[in-house]
Amino acid sequence: MHSRYERRLSDTAVAGQEVVIVLLVRRFFCDSPCCRKKTFSEQVPGLTVRYGRRSAGLTEVLTAVALALGGRAGSRLGATLAAAVSRSTLIRLIRALPDPAPAGVPRILGVDEFALRRGHSYGTLLVDVETRRPVDILPERSADSFAAWLTARPGAEVICRDRAGCYADGAARGTPLAIQVADRWHLWHNLGEAAEKAVARHHHCLNAAITIPDGWEPGPVPGPPPRTGRLPDRTRQRHAQIHQLLAGGASVKAIAAELGLARNTVRRFARAASPEQLLVNDGTGRRPSILDEHAPYLRQRWAEGCTDAALLWREIRDRGYQGGCSLVRQYLAPLRDTTIIPAPPPRPPKARKVTSWIMTDPASLADDDAHQLDLICGACPELASLRAHVSAFAEMMTSRRGKDLDKWITGAASTGLPELRSYITGLRRDQDAVTAGLTLRWSSGVVEGHINRVKMLKRQMYGRASPDLLRRRILLAT
Repeated sequence: MHSRYERRLSDTAVAGQEVVIVLLVRRFFCDSPCCRKKTFSEQVPGLTVRYGRRSAGLTEVLTAVALALGGRAGSRLGATLAAAVSRSTLIRLIRALPDPAPAGVPRILGVDEFALRRGHSYGTLLVDVETRRPVDILPERSADSFAAWLTARPGAEVICRDRAGCYADGAARGTPLAIQVADRWHLWHNLGEAAEKAVARHHHCLNAAITIPDGWEPGPVPGPPPRTGRLPDRTRQRHAQIHQLLAGGASVKAIAAELGLARNTVRRFARAASPEQLLVNDGTGRRPSILDEHAPYLRQRWAEGCTDAALLWREIRDRGYQGGCSLVRQYLAPLRDTTIIPAPPPRPPKARKVTSWIMTDPASLADDDAHQLDLICGACPELASLRAHVSAFAEMMTSRRGKDLDKWITGAASTGLPELRSYITGLRRDQDAVTAGLTLRWSSGVVEGHINRVKMLKRQMYGRASPDLLRRRILLAT
């Protein structure tokens, strides 16, 4: 024996009190001539480690807290648990953990991307869909890295993915025999986007849902001026060029080559009757205003005799208006020149609202909404056809009848709606995976949940979310 010295260890709390263990430690000589250590200290198994100032039990507790909460939040919880520790110490505990080695390849593998730095760099998250646990993280989003990972670890039978082409290509190269499953949520979401574009193109048919109140008389309604600026001017000029070339007999392909545009862009301009339809989201030619929902209240208060714009602005601000007072003054300016205040004209429902009615189960739709949708579909056969095909797709998806996909595609292609034809083109490029997604019970829902968790971890670790630290928190947290 060489000597003795006193050692202090922090331990887990007892009855809410911080605990310190005082040890009398012995140091010994090393008699082996081959050992570079001349002296060494004894350790208590399960309690101490070299240079450790905390017991093994407390270290395990703090590591779990760090993995679950990160630095700042973990430090606050540690103070409550009578185990005060700094946020930097908690981060060091995470970094001290061994890098998790990927286990065996799961039978059902889910894959999706997540942003390391949004808009610049992305990583790939791999999840075992059956156990709902993350398997590995790839530092990039590419078909080559995914294919190399699958080649080095064969065994996946089903691969659940979104409709991204890089993962489809990587899975086909890495495991050619695996069944690829396109996620149902993305299929439904893409169909909703196509339906919204179709509804916006038929915005004039939405007036069929307007109910004229008794005693209403039309009057002038102030509206925002047309859009100006570099982008609107370019849109109007390009719309005129494309329609002039179409009138001259030029094809879409020739126009795209001449103007340096994509063919889908040329088709979008060709379908628009006026350039104003391309400058707004709903295709009505009128810019939506944040004052629209407060317009009836402003007119009611004006008719009651309140003409103070600042007072009315404060009132609608309490009702949720987030704009400035100048917009209220501009809206009220035309009313000062009239003696009779006309009631605001009834407005048709917005294209996005009608799309939500079409995408909703008819049994869950409110009676008034269902009535307005019936009026719109009665006035527009194309929207009625769109509604029928969306309902047929929803029934096919919920009942898992992927075998009927070819029949649905044939029927939807005959409607003449260019938005549905564009959607069908995407389905045909990935038809095997889409059919499997509409047939099998597997989906990417588990992966999307983990992507949401990754976003939460990044917010917790803002400023210190380096890839190695983020990787350990994703893979090691329970």
